[in-house]
Amino acid sequence: MREYVGGIEAGGTKFLCVTATGPDDICTKRRIPTTTPRETIGRVIDFFRDQGGRQSSLRAVGIASFGPIDVQPASRHFGHIASTPKIGWSNIDLVGPIREALNLPVAFDTDVNAAALAEWYWGAAKGLDDFIYLTVGTGIGGGGMTNGELMHGLVHPEMGHICIPHDSRIDPYAGCCPFHGDCFEGLACGPAITDRWRKPSELLPDEHPAWELEAHYLALALSNFLYTLSPRRIIVGGGVMQRQQLYPLIRARMLELLNRYIELVQAKDFMNEFVVAPALGHRSGALGAIALAQRLLNC
Repeated sequence: MREYVGGIEAGGTKFLCVTATGPDDICTKRRIPTTTPRETIGRVIDFFRDQGGRQSSLRAVGIASFGPIDVQPASRHFGHIASTPKIGWSNIDLVGPIREALNLPVAFDTDVNAAALAEWYWGAAKGLDDFIYLTVGTGIGGGGMTNGELMHGLVHPEMGHICIPHDSRIDPYAGCCPFHGDCFEGLACGPAITDRWRKPSELLPDEHPAWELEAHYLALALSNFLYTLSPRRIIVGGGVMQRQQLYPLIRARMLELLNRYIELVQAKDFMNEFVVAPALGHRSGALGAIALAQRLLNC
């Protein structure tokens, strides 16, 4: 009998549950709406119990969660979602009930760190031990690897909340972050675009000035990440990045901002390989949860 792992992509609107042996062998899948913690976690547990004969061969579960979360194994709050804007989900133990109900080891990390791990195993970061994965959508989150290890520290990376220059004469929008106003996320996430221009971002034409401004903010943040973390590649995904013209705009603006300070970046075609889209596309999150479970078993 083949050995399966379970994966849970835990999001603010849905939990995507899968069982798999690898990226090319997704065996079962179920989308569960994110309602109350009790109902949602209960339905997640039921999904894995419903796998019948596969349940006996399920060896581990990986959870790739929205945050902020406690990822420190020694912490008494390990596996909990912390103070999140998602109503009703603050200080919720996500790992404990699943681990107890299924009697399986559970790996737990941020959705962006998990997506980074999937891209490292099977996608755009394969062969790289130092890179960043950034998602730009309803919020902005970042993760990645340093020396082959997922980024952790005091907490986990909160790349969406860095401070970036904001010239209110050019962009009078105050920002939408409930904590910081005009931080990176507050200025450049999907809801910020919609709020600033009074129209859903998907309805804005490609030639709209929104995209030049968005590329400017993204380039500012990516330049800061390059200076401070020195990644070998930055993978940028998420719903906002469905606008493919953003990639060349970001690369060009980064070159202007860096101003030849890092000579390697000026090499021919370097930037085209440095700022890239996820190779796994929208599958990065679910595959990241699978990758977390497999990595736990291989430790």
